[in-house]
Amino acid sequence: MSRTDVYETVTNAIASAIEKGFSGETFEMPWHGMSHIPQNASTQKAYRGINVPLLWITQLDRGFKSGLWGTYKQWAELGAQVRKGEKSTQIIFWKQMTTEETEESEDDNKIRMFARYSAVFNADQVDGFEIPENPKPAEILQIESCTKFVEQTGAIIEHGHDGACYQISTDKIKMPEIGLFRATKHSTPTENYYSTLLHELTHWSGASHRLDRFTQGKFIEKKDYAFEELVAELGAAILCASLGVTLSPRPDHAHYCSNWLKALGNDKRFIFSAATAAQKAVDYLYDLQPLTAPEMAVAA
Repeated sequence: MSRTDVYETVTNAIASAIEKGFSGETFEMPWHGMSHIPQNASTQKAYRGINVPLLWITQLDRGFKSGLWGTYKQWAELGAQVRKGEKSTQIIFWKQMTTEETEESEDDNKIRMFARYSAVFNADQVDGFEIPENPKPAEILQIESCTKFVEQTGAIIEHGHDGACYQISTDKIKMPEIGLFRATKHSTPTENYYSTLLHELTHWSGASHRLDRFTQGKFIEKKDYAFEELVAELGAAILCASLGVTLSPRPDHAHYCSNWLKALGNDKRFIFSAATAAQKAVDYLYDLQPLTAPEMAVAA
């Protein structure tokens, strides 16, 4: 299969999956650790909406290692005690309430949503609770074609971080330890590791001294950031298919892309614009390989 065929197959498969919708699914981080979505220690449910960045920011700012949170009462019910002097973090939840309408209204009562606040504490702020340890490291199989491909780009990759990202200021790719990657609904630990690495490598290709897809200012604008995430995920999907990481485009690639399309107003045209940019990124990364590597990588 030629690289052009891979581009078309992957893009069309992801676009088709997005059309079918992903309303019933929740995106999973493919590694264990701080980068999990913040979770309630009592209910085991993940926090949603604005509470996710609120708790992430607090966790990073105050150096909490755990992503588990609970109210004072919830911790007490779990047999734990919030330490004296610990400062809580406020989160928001929505509550349905019935309000009486005026005589001019056709309905006597109307259900409205009101914002309420709740104070929560991190597991690092309590005594008497044993924070669950990360599971034993998963076995990550080495995919030689992919490992060599990444090495030959010359990208600087640092492992041992709490999450995965391409850092513009240092021009480095930061990754969690390999052993922290886990299996998710659609993928093995190996697939998740390489897919994440190739996602960040696609970001790396967009630096100002490479393809110049973004500037440091533009990259943090909401729509530009969402578009770049589409580019990176499509690039990762194409590279996974061409390097033998996966045999076909995975549903979680499409799900991740669909989340960013929502930030772009669900305009499906963006997926094809992003695909064009992703193709350029993949071509650029292949151009960094020895002359025989592209043909070998996309064969079969």
